[in-house]
Amino acid sequence: MKRCLLLLVSFVSLVFSEADPEWIAAKEGVLSALNAAGDAYAANDPQAAAEKIDGAFALLPGKYRDEMEMHFDDLRYIIDQGESPDNARTQIGAIVSIVSAVSGEGVREERKNFVNWKAITSEMESVLISAYDAYAKKDAARAKELVNDAYFGYYEKYGVERATLSNISGKRASVVEYQFATVKTAISRGGSDAEIKKEIDLLIGWLHEDAARLDARTISAFGVFIAALLIMLREGVEAILVIAAIIAYLVRSGNGRYTKPVYASSVAAILASVAMAYLIAKIITISGAAQEIVEGAAMLTAVVVLFFVSNWMISKASEEAWKGYIEGKVKSAITNGSVFALAFAAFLAVFREGAEVILFFQALLAESQGYVEMVWSGFGAGCAILVFVFALIRFGSLRLPLKPFFIGTSVFMYLICVAFAGGGVKELQEADVVGVTSLPFVPTIDILGIYPTLETLVPQISLLALAVFSFLYYSRKARRA
Repeated sequence: MKRCLLLLVSFVSLVFSEADPEWIAAKEGVLSALNAAGDAYAANDPQAAAEKIDGAFALLPGKYRDEMEMHFDDLRYIIDQGESPDNARTQIGAIVSIVSAVSGEGVREERKNFVNWKAITSEMESVLISAYDAYAKKDAARAKELVNDAYFGYYEKYGVERATLSNISGKRASVVEYQFATVKTAISRGGSDAEIKKEIDLLIGWLHEDAARLDARTISAFGVFIAALLIMLREGVEAILVIAAIIAYLVRSGNGRYTKPVYASSVAAILASVAMAYLIAKIITISGAAQEIVEGAAMLTAVVVLFFVSNWMISKASEEAWKGYIEGKVKSAITNGSVFALAFAAFLAVFREGAEVILFFQALLAESQGYVEMVWSGFGAGCAILVFVFALIRFGSLRLPLKPFFIGTSVFMYLICVAFAGGGVKELQEADVVGVTSLPFVPTIDILGIYPTLETLVPQISLLALAVFSFLYYSRKARRA
């Protein structure tokens, strides 16, 4: 929880704070000293590097020294232990980013230019090997930090995760992500050196396999079009199904006038998605975990809201209950709390998927420079198909008998709840907010939010049990009526 709050506070500070003039005045000297330390260490002069680090620390404004001392100690540790110059440079960048964040400056971290996916994987391999070296030297905290650096600083930051998901499979991306978590879990529980090496070697092997497959791709106009189309469909169908079901429900229930808040919340979610994607693109190295936390929190909030909505729908499935509803016995529910719940459910469904779409398209545009028009053609085709899906549910539902429609819509909402519960917990696991207890016998079914961990399955099983209980309760209540 402490890590979660720290990340969220840092995220907000980057957006809304003004830069501290004391840091601005000291920044040039601190940067110069830190860069000199990196140069000295790269030149095999650790003593000079240590002196430059002490000089940089002395130049920091006094109010930041207590907060930054641990990060400077980490840099000194890298030098004392003879880790690679790249690790020293990474830590130097992290120091500058963190002090910029807490001072309100919010400097964007520089991105390296890699010639191919293999180059990114090679750097990840170097960081992961350093993680094993740190663990072998009995520094588990440093080892875990380096694994996080490999994940957030390379796998996510340079789009390897999104490329794997788009061009290989969602299942493969999930398997690799959980291997990062498996390594960290083994480190946390004090596994043997041989076990840690085995897990890291497995992860490195998978990363190189995926890099080879990604580099072997031949980019064509049609391939770019299909990639853009699939991104829209994969990310948009889930949200559009929720919105269409809610709108259809309101229309069928004779409450068409309440569709406006749902439409408005959907538009607001699109705008919020654009803002979130922009902030994530501009954020510093902590953004990877912050992004996972925001996405996970949005999904788990959606679980609560959608579960409430689905229960409310199933309670009106019988003709008797519906007659009472129409007569006004529970009409206040739709005019008050339920309208907000429906609109909020639509907002959450669009918000996360919208930000994901934007981030995926940023990566696709970056690697499809010669086929930009095909990216937007795929985007347009995807939008058209989503409109068709919306219309199919919205108008097709008018022909369905009332009771089957309400029951079907409610069951759909329950299934979305289950998928969101698994996905939300998975996001928090990736951010190290929730632990990982692996269940190797459980298959990964990404589209249903099913993952091989105890932490994701427990809330899903609980939701299913609650759904069955609700269905039986309202069915028995309807029979008695």
